[in-house]
Amino acid sequence: MEDKIINILSNSNFESRKTTSKLIYLLKSKGFNPTTKFSNKAELTICVGGDGAFLKAVHKNNFSQIPYVGINTGHLGFFQEISPDKMDEFINDYIKGNYSVEELNLIGAEVFTKNKNYILTALNEVVLKAQNSKMIHSHVFINKNHLEKFSGDGLLISTPSGSTAYNFSSGGAIVYPTLNVIQLTPISPVNSTAYRSLQSPVIVPGNHIISLVPEKRYANSNLLLVDGKEYFFTNLKKVNLRMSNKTIRRLVFSKDSYWDNLKSKFL
Repeated sequence: MEDKIINILSNSNFESRKTTSKLIYLLKSKGFNPTTKFSNKAELTICVGGDGAFLKAVHKNNFSQIPYVGINTGHLGFFQEISPDKMDEFINDYIKGNYSVEELNLIGAEVFTKNKNYILTALNEVVLKAQNSKMIHSHVFINKNHLEKFSGDGLLISTPSGSTAYNFSSGGAIVYPTLNVIQLTPISPVNSTAYRSLQSPVIVPGNHIISLVPEKRYANSNLLLVDGKEYFFTNLKKVNLRMSNKTIRRLVFSKDSYWDNLKSKFL
């Protein structure tokens, strides 16, 4: 790309701002043109912060095809591979091409209401809940095959890269990020003589369609969470979820970073 532009997108906490200032200095010293305003002409986007900053950057810039890499100044940082004290090493490895490019799959949600359809996209997960912390009852279909009538707090559909986020906290499986699958995880499912719901997650091929059809009484009391952002729809009929044809690209500098992350974050 022209002018060796590099986007730097940061959250506003002190550590991130300090890291961004140092990063700008280091990049300029190596002949790059860093900008804290998103440029479509950039060759790389660096996200400074935690996973929240990474998700915000990806959504705000409409899942740009410019490769992303993260510098972790947050708590968890699953998407954020680079430590602030390793920025010199990171820049040198980037210049030398000592990295691989990982394609991260996204989930597409087609939302059907009485009068209109909407398309939403998520990097981590889409969750169907009822408003005001009520229990929701929803039919679940996989490729038009009726699986269950779910009763519980909600249904969570995650990507492999999102499997270590809300999904993992809800008892879902950890799935390697490059696999082409989606996961359906029940949140606090009810299993009694009155209600029968699956207690464990279901993993299906990415080209399968998971359809969630809430009971009519929830048509106006639903809540859809897309990577943590809340959406409310009146007269909700159905939500179809499948692997999106969109992806984002992320730079990976260590072939062992995923397993190192799993161990250091969770064990």
